[in-house]
Amino acid sequence: MDYSIRPARPDDLPHLPEIEHAAAQLFRHTEHSALADDTGPDLDDCKRWWHTGAIWVAVDSADNIVGFAVAKELDGQGFLSELDVHPAHGRRGLGRRLIEAVRAWAVQREYTELRLSTFARIEWNAPYYARLGFCTLAEAELGPELLNVRQREAASGLDVTQRVFMTLAIGN
Repeated sequence: MDYSIRPARPDDLPHLPEIEHAAAQLFRHTEHSALADDTGPDLDDCKRWWHTGAIWVAVDSADNIVGFAVAKELDGQGFLSELDVHPAHGRRGLGRRLIEAVRAWAVQREYTELRLSTFARIEWNAPYYARLGFCTLAEAELGPELLNVRQREAASGLDVTQRVFMTLAIGN
């Protein structure tokens, strides 16, 4: 099947919660299984993402959305705030291609880093990003907006001791 990555359109937004929910099912058999039952983002969240950041979608040859990435600026750098691929379309390089679209956006905006927050020990989280060149940030490297992300994650019930911030140096 052929896939492509493109910037999201307003009519794509209603499809994003379904993709996120399907992707969250991968957590069902991990120590974070409650995430599979979490309601995740709703349409209002997606609209907020649209207005405050940038969104790309992965689509199949019929233009059906099968994945998406959301980015914004935090602490003066690019921040990958959401990356989801429907499991039926997983393991085909779509996550990597979505990350590349976000990286290109960050380069265009003249950021020197692309950052994210993820689970440290889940194979398709920190180990995956490490294979793509991301490195773990030390606590002292976290700016006020990243620390705010950590506080929001904790408030939402995530065990932040199981999470890491990572960064990818990018060229301009």
